[in-house]
Amino acid sequence: MSVRADLLALGEDALVSLTNRGLYKRAAKEVAGDSGPSIEADGDVVRGTFPDGVVCALPPSGGLEAAECSCGASGACRHVVAVVLAYQASHTENEDAATPEEAQEWSPGDFDDDALEALLGKRSLASARRRLAAGYLARVHVATAAEPVPWVELPNCSVRFLVPRDLAYARSDARDDKDAIALAVWAWRAWAGRAAEVGDRHFSVGGSDPGSAVADADSSASGSASTGTAATATGSTAGPVSSSDSTSVSSSASVSVSASAALTSAIDLAADIFLTGVANLAAGFTPRLARVRRDLDAAGLRWPLLAADDLADQLAAHADRAARHSPEQVADLLAELVARSRAADAAQGRPGSRVQPSSRILGTDEAAEVALRRLRLTALGCRVQAVGDDRRVLVFLADPAAGTVLTLEHRYPGPVTGAALADRRLAGSPVRVLAAGNVVTETAHRRADRRLRLALNRVARTTVSVSGGAWEHLPPSLLARDLDALATEFDRLPPRLIRPRVEAEDVRVIEVGEVAHVGYHPGSQRLTALLHGTAGGTAHLIAEHRGTAPAALDALAETLAATPRFISATVRRGRGGLVLTPIAVVAQGRVTVLDLADGDGSEDLATSAAIHPDPLTEAIEAGLALLAETAHRGARHLPRTFPARLHTAAHTLTTAGLARAATDLRTLSSTLGPDPGRPAFDAWADAAIRLITTAECR
Repeated sequence: MSVRADLLALGEDALVSLTNRGLYKRAAKEVAGDSGPSIEADGDVVRGTFPDGVVCALPPSGGLEAAECSCGASGACRHVVAVVLAYQASHTENEDAATPEEAQEWSPGDFDDDALEALLGKRSLASARRRLAAGYLARVHVATAAEPVPWVELPNCSVRFLVPRDLAYARSDARDDKDAIALAVWAWRAWAGRAAEVGDRHFSVGGSDPGSAVADADSSASGSASTGTAATATGSTAGPVSSSDSTSVSSSASVSVSASAALTSAIDLAADIFLTGVANLAAGFTPRLARVRRDLDAAGLRWPLLAADDLADQLAAHADRAARHSPEQVADLLAELVARSRAADAAQGRPGSRVQPSSRILGTDEAAEVALRRLRLTALGCRVQAVGDDRRVLVFLADPAAGTVLTLEHRYPGPVTGAALADRRLAGSPVRVLAAGNVVTETAHRRADRRLRLALNRVARTTVSVSGGAWEHLPPSLLARDLDALATEFDRLPPRLIRPRVEAEDVRVIEVGEVAHVGYHPGSQRLTALLHGTAGGTAHLIAEHRGTAPAALDALAETLAATPRFISATVRRGRGGLVLTPIAVVAQGRVTVLDLADGDGSEDLATSAAIHPDPLTEAIEAGLALLAETAHRGARHLPRTFPARLHTAAHTLTTAGLARAATDLRTLSSTLGPDPGRPAFDAWADAAIRLITTAECR
């Protein structure tokens, strides 16, 4: 009998991925307790006989899905897992078993098209070839000692190759995964020939020119307070930009005519909103914005479409006098539409550049929604946000297999606090349990911005179990032990305005080595601390009091004093380093979700030294506020004193060392007059994108 290398290669994570953790634990307990199956071989078929008479056979091909079990269960059952574990136990000393080092030497690109056709069928392979001809983005993750399974990140899903040299064990998190497996294999082949050039970045596969369009989605510089990155994205003439600061894009396929027309219409609309002013918009803008959204959707421009959707919501909120309207957010959305359009246009003339592809900027590879197979998620806490008089609960769910954070949201009526929402139900469970638990769902649909929709299904279901905060199993893409390395990662990201619109892209889990300098600042109602990572580096933790979560600061102070092990937080650059806004804290085997904490915020907190104003931050914020006011009032409705205010803000920026941003404001001032036109909008966009990017890098 030959050794079944495929069964020996299935580790705990692979078995859990192919079945579920509950089946694995039960099977492992049976095998460890000597109540597992007796193993025998019939050629290459491994057969296990259980004490109760159940017989389970694992044929040599087809993976675990081809298993035959007399228990009558549909799909994989605990008997299948138990046979695998018992077989592994009987071959622990077998020299033919693949070692982790040997497993790393193989490549998923070694699978040929005949093997793909045998697994997927001719129809699915033909469909995948059409997708290859159109071109798509991919990112290859090679096997390492810490992560021995190689995998490929595709636009709408990820594919993991769980067993070396056996295609039957390729696993996608999308429910319809046949095309994805072929795309992942072809991506690996393309990467293998260009590994030195591509590295671990996103790159284009297939399309009209498969050899071009190497994409660097992570290497565009945005780590300093200079505005070179903004200048490239905006096409600003405020000064030269070095190649290292470039954020333009490159793609193997040009933006189609319909996509170009859709983008042009969106920018024209943005210009008219700026010139007219949100405060002066007539009802005629509503159908026009609806047409723009329809055209962006038809052209497959997913990220501009989501920006336009948010813009429509903001305009509707202003018309309804709703509290969720924000002039700053409107200005941000107008600037985003311009930045994406300019960066995509710049890509057309820069083939082969080490910059991110236009499909990453425009979202042309992203499906609106993808149905997922069984997901095992780890909740990282939630945010409670005010949306007018209602409350929005946003739960953060880590997907360890894909290395991403997904979100699940729900709105509840009434101006209540997070503590009052803790026992409300979401996805069939209380919010406090869901936001701190482990989630297994078979009904998830993932949207382009990585939000989840859980469908109602009488057969498939969503279950939530209590978690003690064992977050050490999270992959390095989510769990940060070295904060200096995390800072470098964020330095390499392109500016937010042209990154994919992923809602929780900045959420990470920090493994805490030490907490120092905890203090409360009464004037700003802010609690701060200095965190040290277990593998080095520091970050500033800053949490501000919010009416929706009055006891959050009390809960944070208590957990920081209890030697926390992990903290989930949103991460940004600021004050020359990393700034963390905490979401949940794991201390003493318990997950504390800050926004759901009980209390009224009346606890006495130890005060700290006052925070001194930061002139650079104040100058940037003042400039952004003035630009937001311009778009809100409308360039055609500004008072005569407005250019003087722009010059004052420009002087402040110059004093703070931001000469290019100051020049942009002066240029904008020179274009304003009795009847400003498109040049005024272009100048405003230059200034807005530069200041937004500078604030992000700050």
